[in-house]
Amino acid sequence: QVELVESGGGLVQPGGSLRLSCAASGFIFRISTMGWYRQAPGKPRELAARITGGGFADYADSVKGRFTISRDNAKNTVYLQMSSLKPEDTAVYYCNTAKIGVDYWGKGTLVAVSS
Repeated sequence: QVELVESGGGLVQPGGSLRLSCAASGFIFRISTMGWYRQAPGKPRELAARITGGGFADYADSVKGRFTISRDNAKNTVYLQMSSLKPEDTAVYYCNTAKIGVDYWGKGTLVAVSS
């Protein structure tokens, strides 16, 4: 079965950096589009970044230039490098993939940006 396990969240000061990881299993990772979504308190879940199996990446305007998504197909892992973090980046970050129209989610990892 599909399993996605996020790690790397935590408390960071404004302007700081964090790298999130998502370990995937149960499907053919190397051909799968992987996404990082986030959900701030009281707000709907939104896409932050995604990357195709071929390595093409796209980003939400709010994170463009600050976040970088990457993948290591040998490790079945997708990363989200976050820099110049802002308080408004505070959210639970979720890893996602979709198979035959079904979305799969990890349990999420909390990123809190505060001084």
